[in-house]
Amino acid sequence: LDAFFEAELLFAQGSYVKAMRAYDDFLARYPKSKLYEAALDRQYAIGTAYLDGRAKPVLKFVKIKGYAEGAKIMDRIVDKAGDAPIAVEAAVAVARSYEKRDKFEEAYQKWSEISSRWPTGKIGKDALLGMARCKHAAYRGPKYNASDLLSAKTYYENFKLRYPEDAARLDIDKRLQQINEQLAYKNFSVGLYYEQTGNKESAHFYYKMVLDGWPESMAAKMARARMVRNEQESEKVKK
Repeated sequence: LDAFFEAELLFAQGSYVKAMRAYDDFLARYPKSKLYEAALDRQYAIGTAYLDGRAKPVLKFVKIKGYAEGAKIMDRIVDKAGDAPIAVEAAVAVARSYEKRDKFEEAYQKWSEISSRWPTGKIGKDALLGMARCKHAAYRGPKYNASDLLSAKTYYENFKLRYPEDAARLDIDKRLQQINEQLAYKNFSVGLYYEQTGNKESAHFYYKMVLDGWPESMAAKMARARMVRNEQESEKVKK
């Protein structure tokens, strides 16, 4: 009790760095205590505060956002708690914190870890959706590699296959349609680049790819228009 309440006093005073050390000391010394879970709950509260942007002192007069410290705290909770609900909550809190800060690759990696550790049930479903969402959000546009789009499409299709009712409720088909439009435009933009550099043959190849792969897309309409225009210009040159 003395060890636990020493940590509680520091927590109440807002001395989170010292409180974390005191809780760590308590957890290490009394792993069978009835207060063990209460101490983990307090550490979770501290980790949540840091993930929400609470500043952490690094020097006497210098403070920085404690995002990294919050992630470390949550990772330690996962290690200590095993498969207990608080372990799941801690891992998810880190993934959502990364997403909230637009760190989509880091969020994807965390969701992937969660999926590997808890592949079934609600958490498995949420992790699969999280991986799809983060890969989609990580795509930076037609000037960049489309691997994130392709990964997102695979995850969304897998989600739709495994959880059809949830997929319908979340309108996953609309997200897949958006990805297909983006993939089509990505290939159209490659064709347009080749056309602008004078390589009409390669341009035709990519325009045809768009028409064959995504015939109903807006990019297909643009590709068809470019192909018609190029054919007309070629006819004029021949004449």
